[in-house]
Amino acid sequence: MTQTDRRIPVALTIAGSDSSGGAGLQADLKTFTVLGVYGASVVTAVTAQNTCGVQGVQPIGAAFVEAQLDSVLGDLRVVAAKTGMLATPEVVASVAQRLGQAPDIALVVDPVMVATSGDLLLAEAAIDVYRTLLLPRALLVTPNLPEAAKLLDEGEAQSLDDCIRQAKALGRFGCRAVLLKGGHGHGPEVVDVLWHNAEVELFRHPRAATINTHGTGCTLSAAITAQLVLGDALREAVAGAIVFVERALVSGAAMVVGRQHGPVDHLFLRDRSSS
Repeated sequence: MTQTDRRIPVALTIAGSDSSGGAGLQADLKTFTVLGVYGASVVTAVTAQNTCGVQGVQPIGAAFVEAQLDSVLGDLRVVAAKTGMLATPEVVASVAQRLGQAPDIALVVDPVMVATSGDLLLAEAAIDVYRTLLLPRALLVTPNLPEAAKLLDEGEAQSLDDCIRQAKALGRFGCRAVLLKGGHGHGPEVVDVLWHNAEVELFRHPRAATINTHGTGCTLSAAITAQLVLGDALREAVAGAIVFVERALVSGAAMVVGRQHGPVDHLFLRDRSSS
């Protein structure tokens, strides 16, 4: 290396592949890139998937997931990582074990369990492995309402008070912060609940009038991860990522990609002046 060389900080996604490109590691890498961060990826599963649903899932074996992690972490300067679809208990355990050997990496855990279409993306047996092994390693966990209910083994939150209580309750698994996403709620306003440093902060924003919501959760956790790589504190990373996703939803409302739930517009920040 010369004096003018720059060692590039890296954001890592550990997630499944979405063949339609709207969610999973494809959404993560698009988000990293548009926010100006170098992205690396570890593939945990391959899906046959489109805007209509998930037609098939092929998990990657835990040993090969760990081999990918070893390759990336042994060479690249990973500052922050996020997990998405992990699919099996063995993969959840392997990822938790390997990242446990890299405590300096800020970890965002998006506990992907069910696709927007309703298709199951996580074996039931993996939920307890999340609780006992992966969540204690996390800087931030970003469940939606159904995922929080699954992790807590209770009913889905029906009110803002429920959401606040569940966000606090998830902290007992050892994660340092929780962002309970309100997108699966109802009404004209979305309220996201951030529990951090034993305090609660609410992020309120209008519900976007769109069916193009495929990959919203992946995009949010990827944007938080990118902002952490760029040097933001956790609260600022969360706030910036929420705005990013809100704008991507609004910009993507008129896009036609596929026949049903299309993706958000990951590239809304690009310069359209030449088009």
